[in-house]
Amino acid sequence: MDTAEPVFGDGAIRRPSLYGSLRENTFAGVLSFMRRKYTHDLTGVDLAITGIPLDIATTFRPGARLGPRAMRAASAQLGTLLPYPWGVNPFNDYAVIDYGDCWLDVHNPMTIKQTIVDHARTILASGSKMLSFGGDHYVTYPLLIAHAEKYGRPLSLIHFDAHCDTWPDDKPDSLNHGSMFYKAVKDGLIDPVHSVQIGIRTWNDDFMNFNILDAPWVHGHGVSATIEQIKSVVGTRPAYLTFDVDCLDPAFAPGTGTPVPGGLSTAQALAIIRALGSIDLIGADVMEVAPAYDHADITALAAAHIASDLICLFRQRARQSA
Repeated sequence: MDTAEPVFGDGAIRRPSLYGSLRENTFAGVLSFMRRKYTHDLTGVDLAITGIPLDIATTFRPGARLGPRAMRAASAQLGTLLPYPWGVNPFNDYAVIDYGDCWLDVHNPMTIKQTIVDHARTILASGSKMLSFGGDHYVTYPLLIAHAEKYGRPLSLIHFDAHCDTWPDDKPDSLNHGSMFYKAVKDGLIDPVHSVQIGIRTWNDDFMNFNILDAPWVHGHGVSATIEQIKSVVGTRPAYLTFDVDCLDPAFAPGTGTPVPGGLSTAQALAIIRALGSIDLIGADVMEVAPAYDHADITALAAAHIASDLICLFRQRARQSA
């Protein structure tokens, strides 16, 4: 007979297993994302959550280096409830950990790209998938390098953003959160013809053949049409999903570095993401949460809920493939 006392609280460091959930006070305790175990042990891990706290590539307001911390704090309540509308605990049969943050030597910026690539390679080499939190959006570029090495190039990209991030920049060592997908296309990491950008509302003279579902298109055609367009463009190809929180209108996400009016609502974004279960999702990230500009944590809460739904998508895909 098992007479051991039940474990309550601080599951991030006291959890005896990678599976299941512990009873937690939402207002207290060690804040991993959704109270998952904090560990660098990747044995048996299906999905590793990791922060990339970088914001030196920004072109306007800094502060996204604190995004991973804010998203972890905003996830405290999510770790105690069944995610809506899924109605199941994804952690009962899907092993998810919080791998902590990528350590960056921000005083030696030319090391940053390779540091992030190596960080991702370590996780992906274990067989685990990655869900990364930014940080400014530049970090998606080195993450794509590692994912393309693992899953083959070119990947499809599902990109939620106010900005296309394909402005020309042919300097190989530049750190710029507005040009990383220009570099990714030039490097052959992603195929723009089979990639889609959702929520765009800034101009570029050359959108590099990406399929653009700009914010007015989404508002005019609706969520269902947007979902069908994404599925049609990507098909069965391996896809990386990146969500810049400024895809959301500033009314729903003021806490970001480059807000642009006219964006998606949180409800629209969540509905679209929740319907992408047929996509072969090989990696994902949520970027550009800058809590210094947030109000009542609404941006961090939106980002945390998006990340929670991405976890459910990863699990759903794993169950379909089992």
